[in-house]
Amino acid sequence: MRIRTQFLYLAFATFLAAIMLGRPSAVLAEPLIQQWRTTSGAKVLLVEDHAIPMLDIQVNFDAGSRYDPPSRSGLAAMTARILRTGTRATQGCLGLTEAQIENHFADLGGVVSDTVDEDSAALRLRTLSIAPKRDAALATFAALLQCPSFPEKKLAREKQRIITVLKERSSRPQVQAEKTFSAAVFGAHPYGASPDPKGISTLTPAALSAFYRTHYDAQHAVLSIVGDCDRLQAERIAEQLMRALPPGAPRAVLPPVVPLASPREIKVPNSALQAHILLGAPAIARGDPDYFALLVANQVLGGGTLISRLGHEVREQRGLSYGVYSTFVPAAQPGRFQISLQTQKDQVPEALAVVRATLAKFIAQGPTQAELEAAKNYLVNSFPLQLDSNGKRLGIVATIGFYGLPLDYLNTWTARVNAVTREEAQAVFAKHVNLDKMVTVLVGAPE
Repeated sequence: MRIRTQFLYLAFATFLAAIMLGRPSAVLAEPLIQQWRTTSGAKVLLVEDHAIPMLDIQVNFDAGSRYDPPSRSGLAAMTARILRTGTRATQGCLGLTEAQIENHFADLGGVVSDTVDEDSAALRLRTLSIAPKRDAALATFAALLQCPSFPEKKLAREKQRIITVLKERSSRPQVQAEKTFSAAVFGAHPYGASPDPKGISTLTPAALSAFYRTHYDAQHAVLSIVGDCDRLQAERIAEQLMRALPPGAPRAVLPPVVPLASPREIKVPNSALQAHILLGAPAIARGDPDYFALLVANQVLGGGTLISRLGHEVREQRGLSYGVYSTFVPAAQPGRFQISLQTQKDQVPEALAVVRATLAKFIAQGPTQAELEAAKNYLVNSFPLQLDSNGKRLGIVATIGFYGLPLDYLNTWTARVNAVTREEAQAVFAKHVNLDKMVTVLVGAPE
């Protein structure tokens, strides 16, 4: 019932958005992205939106977890987290404690956050655009970027917190499945690594500072600005935030992602009531010309449980799972294709057989014309929901900037989805997904 309710809400929200926003193509044509570089070499992307007095800023550095040393998994994420816990009194920066930083942003109505994935580390600021509050928030945000102090006590606290969390989650079947799956799909490539308590325990202020000096440089930074700000103001902000970053260093050459040579099945014992199943393999990188055809094809296969081929076969016809999904996760290097589901332990063989048979048939035959049109309509009509706030736009603009996607990406998105043919969807899916070269991870399945 809950799943049904969520589906109805999504369908209504999509319908409502279509009514409120008019033609999707008109909405997608709205965000005009301006791009330039600062004097220090940072790439800047700006989308002006003066509807509300808010400004959202995100700085992405080429500093993701793929640069973690093998013995210090978690270094990239910890470095980004500790940037917000203290600054040095130097380079025009005020020396601030974590409490002073938090109180300062609270007084200004600003919010700072950080995210780290395999490829990048990002710091984000949301602030009011009224000049006194904006300028004060930007001054402190610049200090976090340019003068971090990496206080030892704060690092010790975060290490203990993360180690506790990792130990507590280590027995969760979903966590075990994802960790095992990543390691099996990517092997020795950094995309296959996961943070562990031993690696976290080795982190020191010196290690974080060295990672920061190497990876938080303007030449490898992308600054995205969305909101109540014109070009001249944005140029000043960009210069302010990027001018005193460390010089950086050449990036380590990472190994290529190696395609799997044969199928592999891994069972992980777990006493959970349900078994967790993941199937997949390396697939495509960001910017792959086959992306839009794969997006449409995947929407047919497993983009949504109630309206997908997998959902129909696994859930509706046989009642083997409440949810089954498939997805492509493109990255700087080929990311994963993944199918995920949960089922009762005694139903694992049947569920797995149905998933594999459905996938094999889809690879061989592709979507029907009716499935293709339904998938394209869903994707096009729901796309405006991804752009209905400055925060959402900022995330997409940052992705465009960091991965070097075309600046007209948003404006051409619906046209590229609508241009996908059934023959193209079938061909590219068969090109990138091979059932005979896929990892299957079963957590909690019977022996």
